Amino acid sequence: MTKSQDNVRIIKKYPNRRLYDSHTSSHVTLVDIRRLVQEQEPFQVVDAKSGEDITRSILLQIIQEAESDGNPIFSSTMLKNIICFYGPFQGVLGSYLDESIQSVIDIQAQAGSQSTQAWTEFMQGQAPIMQDMMRQYVEQSRDLYMNTQNMFGLFGGFSHSKTSSDKPSDEIKSAAQKKGDKD
Repeated sequence: MTKSQDNVRIIKKYPNRRLYDSHTSSHVTLVDIRRLVQEQEPFQVVDAKSGEDITRSILLQIIQEAESDGNPIFSSTMLKNIICFYGPFQGVLGSYLDESIQSVIDIQAQAGSQSTQAWTEFMQGQAPIMQDMMRQYVEQSRDLYMNTQNMFGLFGGFSHSKTSSDKPSDEIKSAAQKKGDKD
């Protein structure tokens, strides 16, 4: 075992669905595990019988409970869109979501907002401004993604930018003229 693995708290899930924290020698709940996540305490959840790592499954249960509390992060539309990405593009979406969430965490840290309560109050007061900034960020990310795809010719010059002008680009005009010349 490496030094970093020695510091990882092991939580065992038994067939009776109970979770046992070997560090504290006590049973824990999903709320306790959520607290470990929020406190950035390294842990791993393993099936007590098979030894299989089931951490992701437990984290998904925590997200499901949090989403059921009446103030969800994910809209039904967003969940449907995520489901649609499973398959050839899931690696792209996974990386994008990881980077985007890490960017928000980095911004929070740079702002010196160490208190979750202070961050929450700030965000609630700044919600419209932050939502607009996030919308712009997502649009820029989408445009960058589409431009990258266009550069490699994956979508045959498909343009999806809502922020670009309504006038067709020179490339689109040229393609339309070539098509018209063929007809």
